[in-house]
Amino acid sequence: MNISLESVCQQVCTVAENAGAFIARERAGFKSTMIEYKGIHDLVSYVDKQAEQMIVNDLRKLIPEAGFITEEGTAGADGQEYVWIVDPLDGTTNFVQGIPVFSVSIALMYRQELVVGVVYEVGQKECFSAWKSGGAYLNGAAIRVSDRDNLHHCLLATGFPYSDFNQIDAYIDFLKWTMRNSRGVRRIGSAAVDLAYVACGRFDAFWEYDLKPWDVAAGALLVQEAGGVVTDFKGGTDYLFGRTVMASNPLIKQELLKQLNDYMG
Repeated sequence: MNISLESVCQQVCTVAENAGAFIARERAGFKSTMIEYKGIHDLVSYVDKQAEQMIVNDLRKLIPEAGFITEEGTAGADGQEYVWIVDPLDGTTNFVQGIPVFSVSIALMYRQELVVGVVYEVGQKECFSAWKSGGAYLNGAAIRVSDRDNLHHCLLATGFPYSDFNQIDAYIDFLKWTMRNSRGVRRIGSAAVDLAYVACGRFDAFWEYDLKPWDVAAGALLVQEAGGVVTDFKGGTDYLFGRTVMASNPLIKQELLKQLNDYMG
């Protein structure tokens, strides 16, 4: 690898912030008639598409030879060493409804390994960033996962499925268990933000199924570089393309993962 990951990460923060500023401006005049549907509960808008095109155009200037995996299909990847993974607007339903929790998520892979991750939370103007072996940051200040080791003192986060309901009964059963055995469970509607909040210790753990690579790539690196752990539901490493993810501080990982497997394994 012949690029400076720290320099690339700083430039990606600027790309994400510029896209976030566009999203914030468009939110002010957004109307429900502008919504399109990719699936029965899967929303998209011109804002998602235009933000993605802006991001792709800017990222192409950073690493011209890189490929792309993008939510809205603006660009593709054909086996390149460098691949960007982009969600231009994670939390589209929140955006459409006027709920101020949505984000821009950008990650870079090098030879199938995550090496840069940026999540920009638009409403709070918070830029979470990380690069491989460089630590994790919030608006330039170093962040770490929490050090709570008692699950009853932990605040957890999850997401609800909107299309794949095959595991819904098991999911609800596990949710009941977490509600009884933690400080509480939150569902804020952006997996990228959930993971960023684990990275900075606001949440102690997060889990969800039926996720796509662009939902988790940047946030997963944030958690890892902040001292946390990220696995699939089996405790393995297939969280990027395997559609399940659990992220936590290392102290509660085993207990939470065991229960997750008991209910949803």
